[in-house]
Amino acid sequence: MNPYQKKKRWKVFLLLFAGLIGAASVFYSDFFVKKMEREEATQFLLWVKVAEQRMKMYDNEQLSEVFETIKKNNKMDVIITNPDGSIYLWDGLDTTKTLYPDNKTKEYDSVYFARQLSKMKEQHKPAKMRGINDEELIAYYKDSSILTQLRFFPYIQLGVIALFLITAYVGFSAARRAERDQEFVGMAKETAHQLGTPISSLMAWVELIKTRFDAEEDPLVAEMENDIQRLEIIADRFSKIGSKPILEDHVVYAVIKGFVQYFKVRTSDKINFVLTGDTQVRAMLSGPLFDWVIENLLKNAVNAIDNDGTITINIIENLAKEEVLIDITDTGKGIPRSKFDTVFQPGFTTRKRGWGLGLTLTKRIVENYHSGQIFVKDSELGKGTTFRIILKSSITYEPTTNTGLPSVV
Repeated sequence: MNPYQKKKRWKVFLLLFAGLIGAASVFYSDFFVKKMEREEATQFLLWVKVAEQRMKMYDNEQLSEVFETIKKNNKMDVIITNPDGSIYLWDGLDTTKTLYPDNKTKEYDSVYFARQLSKMKEQHKPAKMRGINDEELIAYYKDSSILTQLRFFPYIQLGVIALFLITAYVGFSAARRAERDQEFVGMAKETAHQLGTPISSLMAWVELIKTRFDAEEDPLVAEMENDIQRLEIIADRFSKIGSKPILEDHVVYAVIKGFVQYFKVRTSDKINFVLTGDTQVRAMLSGPLFDWVIENLLKNAVNAIDNDGTITINIIENLAKEEVLIDITDTGKGIPRSKFDTVFQPGFTTRKRGWGLGLTLTKRIVENYHSGQIFVKDSELGKGTTFRIILKSSITYEPTTNTGLPSVV
């Protein structure tokens, strides 16, 4: 299992664990709220019984004291109505408002009381009681403010915890990513430094061979020189990691063609390379780094092909958006749709000896250094894969005459 899959599994495990804790918290809070609901319902029935008796025995001072004590301890809002729905009296509501227009000491707001009564009818079943003249009355109540707050408290708590965890995770990930980038940049520059000495030595040995054996025109020596030049380019690539590269105006077709010509002679003869599309479109590129992009994509394409196959590179100009589209298609194994984004993650590889960094570096070079995009455009298992690179065109010009006929490199 590669590091990315392990990391993904840990994330899923932690997410499930956090979900379990959250569910347990909500369950316990709900249990506690329901217990308070039952206690408030009991308290309400007690209030109704005492209020009913007080109406019948309004001149009983002892009962009045009991009622006042219960009233002080009662945190609920209560409304008593007549059978026709009109409000008879209320308790616990806003004391600055009144139902009576002739009461000048308070704000007349009958809509407020109607709205409160509607809420009470929605929340709980009413209780029947008798008034002073033994008339039938109906009592309603709504949840106390404490119970109302407790209903929302677990969700607010979970929201705050989730916000804290997300902030902490993003901050930690950003710090870890910056640390990893610094480590990677340091290793890349040290690699470039270490390559410098053997490359210089190899260049001297080649010159010695050419002089001692009169091999100026020997094709093998020429290929050795090409490989040394390639090593110089690789060292230059590593030295540019971590610093902003200098972008220059290049013909995209010429840059890709030059690398393909070098790459194909070092690949199996059973693999056919086809370069087609617009031969004139231009873009701002860092030559060594963009070669690295094409190299990684071509290597992945070669590894995806079992025996023989074809790798096609098609360059398209999108005049409407002033973009350059580069499609690299192989006839290899293909990629499952679920892995389209995963293939760019560090550590992801299908090879036993792979590091899983090639496509990660490719994405970084395209997006961070060339302000472009790269993604899996299409793939089908057993038939092949197409990667698409999108770059900004360096100039605006009229469409060139292009036959669109492929050319074998």
